[in-house]
Amino acid sequence: MERHEMEIFLTLAEELHFGRTAERLRVSSAMVSQTVKKVERRIGAQLFERTSRKVVLTPLGQRLRADMRPHYDGLNEAISRATEAARGIHGVLRVGFLGVQSGLTAHRAADMFQARHPNCAVEFTEIQVSDYVTPLRTGALDMLVTLLPLDEPDISVGPLVVEGATFVAVPTSSPLAARTELCMDDLAGYAFPSLSDRVPASWADRLLPRSTPNGGVIHRTGQQCSTYQEMLALVVAGKAVVLGDAQVTRYYQRPEVTHVPIHDAPTLNHALMWSSASENARMRAYADAVRELKATCASEL
Repeated sequence: MERHEMEIFLTLAEELHFGRTAERLRVSSAMVSQTVKKVERRIGAQLFERTSRKVVLTPLGQRLRADMRPHYDGLNEAISRATEAARGIHGVLRVGFLGVQSGLTAHRAADMFQARHPNCAVEFTEIQVSDYVTPLRTGALDMLVTLLPLDEPDISVGPLVVEGATFVAVPTSSPLAARTELCMDDLAGYAFPSLSDRVPASWADRLLPRSTPNGGVIHRTGQQCSTYQEMLALVVAGKAVVLGDAQVTRYYQRPEVTHVPIHDAPTLNHALMWSSASENARMRAYADAVRELKATCASEL
């Protein structure tokens, strides 16, 4: 079956209307009808039942649609990749980052990327925890570097960008600040900041758990926070403690805040991610640059 025949069949299988199919594909209704009849003659059976009121797939048509769809999608993807390769990588890649260290690594990777693809610019935007992955879904950003874990079926997670130990920010006046190391159970009875309603609760609770390993309760503040700076303000006020990765000890120091390592907390890692449906050659090339940067300069990042 030729590609245009596959396209007409699959579109009609979705629309179940000859006129809408023709309008969507910008061809005549007669062409849609003739193509379907041609395919049916070749197969030797009807793929659609037509009446004056409706069009429905026959059982054979349903099976053909299920078998054909992945092959058609794969063919289109292969053609798209070949077209991109022929044209070269160009245009603008919009990258978001959460945290200073993530931004520095993203910029260094962009230098490598642009040395190889000078016709493609990279634009950067700082994001906040409250943004979650929404900029990818709205198309505001092509890629972003944000915190793991992330379990969203429509989002592809690429290479790690920042890896490191977990620290807790506490008021310098707190007894916890005098310790050289803490465990999660030491946080029982304290409060983590509440995150913005825009952040899914499942993700927020994994980043800032509500209980310790031995069942101690970690409370939530009444005030919601959208940024790490807002969280640190609550810490300074003595109303909360907050977890952070290793970069907080370097880029988010305040005289009123002490960062203490937590030996039994999972590492807080940042990874590059993008919308699976929007993946293109620019994104793949940039992800390759991040991987290479991490492999060659891991000790500096």
